Amino acid sequence: MSKKAFLALAACAALAPPLAPAQSAYPQHAIRLIVPHPAGGTSDILARTMAAEMSKELGQQIVVENKGGANGSIAAQSVAGAAPDGYTLLLATASTHGINPSLYRKLSYDAVKDFTPVTLFATVPNVLVVSEKNPAKTINELVAYVAEHPGVANMASAGAGTPGHLAGEMLKSAKKLSFEHIPYKGGAPAITDLIAGQVDFLFTTIPGAMAHLRAGTLRALAVSSIDRSSALPDVPTVAETAVPGFNAVSWHGLVAPQGTPPEIVDALYKASSSALKSEEVRKRLDQEGARAQGDAPAEFGAFIKEQIATWRGAVEASGATAE
Repeated sequence: MSKKAFLALAACAALAPPLAPAQSAYPQHAIRLIVPHPAGGTSDILARTMAAEMSKELGQQIVVENKGGANGSIAAQSVAGAAPDGYTLLLATASTHGINPSLYRKLSYDAVKDFTPVTLFATVPNVLVVSEKNPAKTINELVAYVAEHPGVANMASAGAGTPGHLAGEMLKSAKKLSFEHIPYKGGAPAITDLIAGQVDFLFTTIPGAMAHLRAGTLRALAVSSIDRSSALPDVPTVAETAVPGFNAVSWHGLVAPQGTPPEIVDALYKASSSALKSEEVRKRLDQEGARAQGDAPAEFGAFIKEQIATWRGAVEASGATAE
């Protein structure tokens, strides 16, 4: 090559645009998982268990941050407005992506349009419990008592608009019952008053009731899922005893802000699928009375839409609203 030709080639190379750097593999740093409830509850426990296992697969830490308030709406709104880069995720629940769209007159986020579904981690049934002093030994005996004493019986809940409250409203509507709803600030004080005989019955989480069931101070009448719970295998479902098709479960899944790239969603889905197969996660889910799921993103998206429709009827029947 002549010197003149070489200089011409060099000049062309200098004018050419620089090559774009190769895209970095995800993730490059820690990921935030926002949990819409306080530390210590089932949502928090499942989130931390999954985060620890998924971190092993992804090679970066998933840091759990609790951001409670407004039935999970504050946390959901914060993630809906986050950058869609896979570094800010939300633990979606029956409240944030099932109940709130009907409960709040003006919700600060759209449960479908503002998020990209990743996967459904697990479903968690509630359990219908009464005090051991209550004469009802089955759900049908409880229903018969309430039907014979309209307006006399009362039902506690962990708060208005919670899955436990709305499960009770679904039972009320199905059996055409009349009873008073007494909301508490959390499941623990509701259980305390139930044991003391201040209230008649309660739909609550299995972990929250388990110690009292073992101690004999509470009696389990039915679980709210279609299938029996492995944590309470001898307790029948509402569906098989009182209301065919009854299904009112809490659940926990993973969503990202809308617009998150498919390759990032796929990486998160694969990491969650691997985590759900681990012995440690399975053991923890059993302790919480939860059932592992692992739905693919499209399946989880369809599930969210179904949940919004399911809970809408319960919210409307209850008359519950929130600002």
